[in-house]
Amino acid sequence: MSASFSHSLRRLWTLDKFAYSFRVFIALSGAMALSWYQDHMALAIPLFLGIIASALAETDDHWEGRVRALLVILPCFFVASAAVELLFPWPWLFATGLTLATFTLIMLGAIEQRYATIATATLILSVYSMINIEQHGGTTEGHFWYQPMLLVGGAAWYGVISVVWCALFSRQPVKQSMAQLYRELGEYLVIKATLFEPVREVDVESRRVALARQNGRVVMALNQAKEMIFRRLEGQRGSRKLNRYLRLYFIAQDIHERVSASHYPYSALAETFFHYDVLFRCQRLLDQQGRSCKRLSKALLLRQPFDHGPSEQALDDLRASIAYLQDLDHPQWAPLLRSLQALGRNLTTLEEQLASAYNPDASADQKDPSLFNRSPRSVKDAWERIRLNLTPGSPTFRHALRLSLALLAGYGVLHLIHPTQGYWILLTTLFVCRPNFGATRRFLRQRILGTTIGLLLGWASISLFPSALVQCLLSVVAGVAFFANREKHYVIATVAITVMVLTSFNQVGDGFDLIMPRLVDTLIGALISGLAVFFILPDWQGRRLNKVASTALSRNSDYLREIIHQYETGKQDDLAYRLARRNAHNADAALSTVLANMLQEPGHYRKKDADEGFRFLVVSHTLLGYLSALGAHRGTLTTSAGDASIYAAARRLADGFEAIAANLMSGQQSPDFQDEQRALQTRFEQEPTMAQDDGDDARRVIQTQLSHIARQLVPISEAADRVLNHPDDESADASYAGQA
Repeated sequence: MSASFSHSLRRLWTLDKFAYSFRVFIALSGAMALSWYQDHMALAIPLFLGIIASALAETDDHWEGRVRALLVILPCFFVASAAVELLFPWPWLFATGLTLATFTLIMLGAIEQRYATIATATLILSVYSMINIEQHGGTTEGHFWYQPMLLVGGAAWYGVISVVWCALFSRQPVKQSMAQLYRELGEYLVIKATLFEPVREVDVESRRVALARQNGRVVMALNQAKEMIFRRLEGQRGSRKLNRYLRLYFIAQDIHERVSASHYPYSALAETFFHYDVLFRCQRLLDQQGRSCKRLSKALLLRQPFDHGPSEQALDDLRASIAYLQDLDHPQWAPLLRSLQALGRNLTTLEEQLASAYNPDASADQKDPSLFNRSPRSVKDAWERIRLNLTPGSPTFRHALRLSLALLAGYGVLHLIHPTQGYWILLTTLFVCRPNFGATRRFLRQRILGTTIGLLLGWASISLFPSALVQCLLSVVAGVAFFANREKHYVIATVAITVMVLTSFNQVGDGFDLIMPRLVDTLIGALISGLAVFFILPDWQGRRLNKVASTALSRNSDYLREIIHQYETGKQDDLAYRLARRNAHNADAALSTVLANMLQEPGHYRKKDADEGFRFLVVSHTLLGYLSALGAHRGTLTTSAGDASIYAAARRLADGFEAIAANLMSGQQSPDFQDEQRALQTRFEQEPTMAQDDGDDARRVIQTQLSHIARQLVPISEAADRVLNHPDDESADASYAGQA
């Protein structure tokens, strides 16, 4: 019994939201206990609101970084709340201040994500201040600093808990992010395995789209893990455990590159080896390696032994299957067998990386352990980021202007309709109005549904449990539930925060009087948000699809150049190479995100834009797969004098992709690349006249990969033209399907 209980606690500790929720529980319980002890339940509301705002402003950092962040957050909160107190009696001044402050704070988010988080939390606390004033009859009589100090006191209380927790358990978030990274890698491997399914007439396009979307999630997990490690490595380079996580991160990067690799068009492999088991062996190996990644994720969290025996056995079976095909000695299979052998070597190295990931200390030290710092290096750098976004073409500027006007409209509506309990309109607008239509539409629906259910549950709670103590406990539990679900289950989070509002506000007034105003205000705030994102500088994703697609192709071109440089100078996983690789995957993930948002936009023409965008995503992701395979084989051959012409041709190929990207960015048609593609293919498919050593075989593999990359010139140029023109051309679709 005790062992089972201990295991359950350990599993609970591994949940990424457990620590966050537990800190909120401590903070809310402490505030509620203080209010109960003082027999002054009115204290609970401003303290609760300050705690919530502080928890929303929390960014991942080591404890010293959180102290610095807290020293920024608390003055911002006090100034914002005090400004609300001082301007509240003068609506015109208040409206002006609200609009200017909103625009300024959102623009500060252009500096860095942590500034965006703090700015949004400051706006939320400002609205909380309005709600708190309204709960006191809409008057600010007495000392203007009293209520702001209570709000800031609640924020400081949570901040202290957060700093102490981070000092005690600083590496737990890193471990959780690393486990999440390997879970996402495992899922990517499982999806990649479906491409090797030896079945005719499968929907390869949909599987490639699913693979591209999962790649976006892997990239997000990589970026999150990198930022967590980087922030904790500042000033702690000698930490053995942190360096262990750094090696785990580099291993995950290498696994990502290898699993992204494509060695041959899968349709050709399936057609040739349909009656043999080699593709089934490939599929099984990738699937087992994906499951091994997931087991490794769990092992890292629970400190349990890691068993990757099934994937090792699957690798042996694949080697035996390839050896059997070689013994059949069919000369026409030679190019395909070389690709299969390269695939086998790549998956062998991937298996070795999986084994070393469980004990990264045993692996060789990384030659270049540096990470790229994306934070501003000076005030001048921060201002430059803001200045570059002070244009209507910037999504940040559009959102800042849109949200400012939406809050101004909400403030006007609450004075026109019902000033009593009207500030929930502003809070709904602030939570629902997002930078693009798709996200706003999604949060709008979830907010309305969650509020409706929450009001029903809240009404039932204060009706069935009239005891003040029970209602206090319910408000604390609901607050914890909000933070546990706000990122992944927004409907549940909205239900929880609505219940918390009703049960806590019922301690200082009549919670039943809040039900209808909260529902009406939510509907009004949601309507204002929807109208704002539709009419005020609408950021339709289709309007910038060509630019996002251009960036993705340009980053692939940079990645190709860096790979060729590595072949010339020798393999080294230095910062320049890793940055080029990460930028290529980030751009691919950004394209996938834009297309997902486009599907949420109204109108048939948006769907049509998305169709062409997904076609471009498939060919672009296919190109990235061939590039990843080329990068994965760095170090397999020694450069000879005759390779210079191959590398020069590869740079011509990179120039071709860059030219298509430039035309996409400017909205111009791409030139005809048919002749260039044939010339490059001919150059890359030239084989050495004599197979004197293993280097010649490795060189054939490299040339084959470059040939596959060259074959993407025409499909990508055609897909780029369709992104610009959106033609209804069945022949173009057929041509695309053949290339995919």
